[in-house]
Amino acid sequence: MTSPLCEKWLSLIGIGEDGIEALSPAARTLLAQADLVVGGARHLALAGSLAAETMIWPSPLADAIPKILARRGSPVCILASGDPFFYGAGTLLSAHVPPGEMRCLPAPSAFSLAAARLNWSLQDCCLMSLHGRGFERVIPALQPHAKILCLSWNQTTPSRLATLLCGRGLGQSRIVVMEAMGGPRERTRASTAEAFAMEEIDPLNLVALEIAATAQSRILSVASGLADSWFETDGQLTKREVRAVTLSSLAPRRGELLWDVGAGSGSIAIEWLLSDPANRAIVIEAREDRASLIRRNAENLGVPHIEIITGTAPETFATLPRPQAIFVGGGSSKATLLDASYAALPPGGRLVINAVTLETEAELIRRFKAQGGELLRVEISRAESLGTFHAWRPALPVTQWSVTKR
Repeated sequence: MTSPLCEKWLSLIGIGEDGIEALSPAARTLLAQADLVVGGARHLALAGSLAAETMIWPSPLADAIPKILARRGSPVCILASGDPFFYGAGTLLSAHVPPGEMRCLPAPSAFSLAAARLNWSLQDCCLMSLHGRGFERVIPALQPHAKILCLSWNQTTPSRLATLLCGRGLGQSRIVVMEAMGGPRERTRASTAEAFAMEEIDPLNLVALEIAATAQSRILSVASGLADSWFETDGQLTKREVRAVTLSSLAPRRGELLWDVGAGSGSIAIEWLLSDPANRAIVIEAREDRASLIRRNAENLGVPHIEIITGTAPETFATLPRPQAIFVGGGSSKATLLDASYAALPPGGRLVINAVTLETEAELIRRFKAQGGELLRVEISRAESLGTFHAWRPALPVTQWSVTKR
C-alpha cells in the first residue's frame, strides 16, 4: 500500500467571489471529502455549508501550520483567493509540504481578472501586492507609460496611491479601482490621480495604474548612480559617480544579501535593493541619527524593506545572516574590521572597500598585494564657477579594492 505521506492529502483550492457554484466538479468533490477546511472568514462564507471541520486562518498565518501538519494523511482543503501560488498561501504551505503530498486547483487570479477587464496584456504589466507589504515598494515601478496592477491592503490604498502620484508629479496618471471582482458586488471606477475623490471603496479591491509622466515628474532611474539630490544626507554620502562604480564592483545578483558597513546615508544599500526587488540589504550604522536618516531615504526611494542595525562592526556580525557581498565605507582602516568582513563571506562572495584617507589606502594596497583582487582609483572633477569663468573642481580621489573570496 502507498504510505499516507505519499498521498496528496492537502488540496489548495482557489475560490472567487462567485462562490462554490463556480468551482470545478473536482474542487467540489475535494471539499465534500475533506475532514478539515481552512481559509479566511470570507472564503469559508463563500463555500457555504460544509460538513467538515473548519478553521479560520490565525494571525500570523504560520501559526496554523502545526495544526494542518497534524492532519497529515487525512484530507485537508485550503481555500484561497484566485491562484494560491500568486501572492497566496501556496508558498507558505509548500515550505512544509512536498509537492507529492499536495494538489492545487487554482481559479483566475485577481491580476488575470483585472487584465481581462482592462484589455491589458498581463505579461506587459507590473504585478505587485501592497497587502501586508511596505506601501513605498510601488515607487520604483512608477515609470513612464507603465501599467501596474496592485493588490490593495484595504479601502485606503487607492487614495494613498493617488496622493503618492500627485506628490511625484504624476497627477495625470489614470487610476482604476476594481472592487470585489468576480461576484455580484463587482464595481469598476476610474479617475486621474489629481481628480481622485472615490468614496465607500470596498476593502477587497485591486488598483490599476497607467502612469502618465511629464518633464517635471520625479522618476527613479533604472540604472545605478542616482543623482545625489535624491538622498537626504548630513555629508556622508557616496557620490553618484563613485556609487555607480561601487555597485558595478559589488555586482548584485537576484536574491542576494548585502552588508553595508558604515552606511552613512545608505545610498549603496538602497541602490543594491533597487537593482532587483528580490534583493536584501542590511546596513550597519553606529549612529542613531544616521540610522533614522537611512530609514527616511529608503522609504522615499521605494525600498522600505531595508534592514538597519544600529551598532558597531565587526561586533554585530555574529548575529547576522551570511551575505553574498559586503561594502565597507566610512574610511575605516581597522584591520580587524576588514579581516572580519572577508571572513564573513562565503566562497564566491564579493568584498568592496572604498578609501579616501592615506591610511586606509595603504591598508588596501597591502591587501591587494597579499590577496589579489582589483585595485582602482577614481578621480572625478566637476565644472564649477570661478568668477565669471568656469574651472574643474576635483573631488577627493577614491581608492577602491574589490576581491572575490575563493
